[in-house]
Amino acid sequence: MTRKSSFALVFSVAIALLAAPPPDGKRWWSYVEALANDQMKGRDTGSPEHLKAAQYVAAHFEQDGLNPAGTRGFLQPVEFNAWKIVEPESSIDLIRGGKIEPLALGEDAYIGRGVLPAESVEAPLVFAGYGLTVPEMNYDDFAGLDVRGKIVVMIGGGPSTIPGPLKAHYQNAIERRRFLQRAGAVGTATIQNPATADVPWSRSTLARFQEAMELVDPALAAPGGLKIAITVNPAHAGKWLEGSGHTLDELLALVNAGKPLPHFPLVPSVRARAKVQRRELESQNVVAAWPGADPTLKNEYVVLSAHIDHVGVGEPINGDSIYNGAMDNAAGVATLLDIAQTLHDQTIQTKRSLLFVVVTGEEKGLLGSRYFAAHPTVNSKSMVADLNTDMFLPLYPLHVVTVYGLHESDLGDTVRKVAQSLDVEVQDDPAPQRNVFIRSDQYSFIRAGVPSLMIDVGYKKGSNEEEVAKEWLKNRYHAPSDDLNQPVDLQAAGQYNRLILALAESVANAPARPQWKPDSFFRRFAQ
Repeated sequence: MTRKSSFALVFSVAIALLAAPPPDGKRWWSYVEALANDQMKGRDTGSPEHLKAAQYVAAHFEQDGLNPAGTRGFLQPVEFNAWKIVEPESSIDLIRGGKIEPLALGEDAYIGRGVLPAESVEAPLVFAGYGLTVPEMNYDDFAGLDVRGKIVVMIGGGPSTIPGPLKAHYQNAIERRRFLQRAGAVGTATIQNPATADVPWSRSTLARFQEAMELVDPALAAPGGLKIAITVNPAHAGKWLEGSGHTLDELLALVNAGKPLPHFPLVPSVRARAKVQRRELESQNVVAAWPGADPTLKNEYVVLSAHIDHVGVGEPINGDSIYNGAMDNAAGVATLLDIAQTLHDQTIQTKRSLLFVVVTGEEKGLLGSRYFAAHPTVNSKSMVADLNTDMFLPLYPLHVVTVYGLHESDLGDTVRKVAQSLDVEVQDDPAPQRNVFIRSDQYSFIRAGVPSLMIDVGYKKGSNEEEVAKEWLKNRYHAPSDDLNQPVDLQAAGQYNRLILALAESVANAPARPQWKPDSFFRRFAQ
């Protein structure tokens, strides 16, 4: 098919959608209400409320005529090992010249959830810049630096000379731990950068009370070697840098300018003790299929994904301890439910099949999608694309969409055509330093070789919409106030759902499956 006829197909889909009554988002909101009310208690991975939410989604998929595509009907059980830090029996000390300086857990620093901590560890400290290795750019913060047996202190980010998606990929915990293991480090201490943190320290530190998880499947275990991961409050990072000849202000100025960082030993060493409570649990992915109509192409799948879990019940903020997760991510699951009902009500047929994959454990490190990508319930080679919906924030009218992965595959070309015909502008990630590219479930599909996108309601830099989005992150992201009592633009949500459906139809009806761009780094995962 020529580019002209391909565009005509996309345009005809959009014209059909535009001919329909303008979406008002009310049905979408009813799904959000069902998933994010207080009785659902934040849908923590493995909780009874998470199971209830998964069963609710499965029931609606069945009602709308989708076929079960899990391993137990619509469900795909996922097994986890879980642990929680017992903070009263844990500690972090800086040791300087034989003197012990206890740190206040939660204020000075805390033991992170990214690594199952050893009962005790004592090690010298070395500052390794970004703690980043990017072989394709000949960049290595560990080159010539002895970190064996040491705790690596670092600041997240990387030089501006490294493309955003590539830089984000190598900051992923699994990739970073490979290089740390190879270098012989025993732990990490990450100093938060206030300029790129989504939420202030006073709220982000509350995450230390949440349960951490890893997949039971040994084939999906993270690289070993690390005994502890510490997160450092930038307001108190001077304690770590004292005597090194460097200040945090100096280092952050380099980070925020996208420049390389120096490497140097630190004066104190660290002694940490960790007490953990452990358990095993099961949670659920939900998988459903809308069969394609083409005799051959129906055996290929366009994946529509969203995560159903949030962080459950946690430390109270303003007296509220239920972290409802309305926008993160009942909103994305509601989009999939709304699309499923539209397919049913309008008896829409597509050439390829659509696979609805609602995953668990996203908040624990993309674990549910990682499990599904490794153990898909359809032939792994039959998944031609993933369109992921996560916390898309319909807080203002939809004029712009931000597309993560826009330049990595020709899915980006398709979304531009669909959006243009719906009078919506498309832009790349306006804030790559936030690493959103690797922070949601499309990244699991990308690592499995599937061309993937995530699409959010966007804003222009310097606009009022940007301020609204930043205020939402500051005050509501991973807070109890991400609930049903927040301002939402229902029409924007309805228009967003229409765009995602139009994109899914266009990909499902195209004669050729999506392809990685020849210069995309992520093309290698498909080879």
